[in-house]
Amino acid sequence: MNKLLVVDKLGKHFGGLVANEDISFHLEAGQIVGLIGPNGAGKTTLFNCIAGFYPPSEGTIRFLGNDITGMPSPKMAHMGIARTFQIVRCFGSMTVLENVMVGAMLRNKSVSIAHERASDELEFCGLSSRASVPASDLTVAEQRRLEVARALATEPHLLLLDEMMAGLTPSEVQEAVGLVKTIQKRGIACLIVEHVMEGIMPIADHMIVLDYGRKIAEGTPAEISCDPVVLAAYLGE
Repeated sequence: MNKLLVVDKLGKHFGGLVANEDISFHLEAGQIVGLIGPNGAGKTTLFNCIAGFYPPSEGTIRFLGNDITGMPSPKMAHMGIARTFQIVRCFGSMTVLENVMVGAMLRNKSVSIAHERASDELEFCGLSSRASVPASDLTVAEQRRLEVARALATEPHLLLLDEMMAGLTPSEVQEAVGLVKTIQKRGIACLIVEHVMEGIMPIADHMIVLDYGRKIAEGTPAEISCDPVVLAAYLGE
């Protein structure tokens, strides 16, 4: 398989605060990689560096063979990296369809083509029946799927999902798991920050564990679930 994303010795400092330090990993095309760790472990900061919201303080990020270190988020989106947010960021006063059209307009300046593309992604994410309602009227689970639809409309190679299962009921978590599986079938790789273990463990091909801003373990879900360092730092003895 091809290395889609390569993070090498990445660090991010905010003054004297070390949020990420010496983090290296790679992600292959079409792969699902889970990123876990305690609160404050540096997961979202790492996401923000990969997505272009923060420039890394050190290290490099390569995507599709290109050095994208420090590239701003609009350019990252054009390169093929899309993301969702831990705290949902929908345009509440716009309809569900209009929200997804915003994503589709990245590649399609034609409104009619963007409309068609957005409609397809809403159907894929199970939101077709909600297309004409304001995004603010959606449930939490629906808003999280709306963010996924909007990200998919940008036609990404890599989707960064930041706690898309947070606040969901067990049945909604299973629906989210199913959605991620179908995204992978489209050949889109997913890097997923997640606290809901029953959501990420069954679908991840590979897991990375952070603690205090550093990578403390990496491997398959089975390997991670019985790693004593991980158990001590995160899952509890």
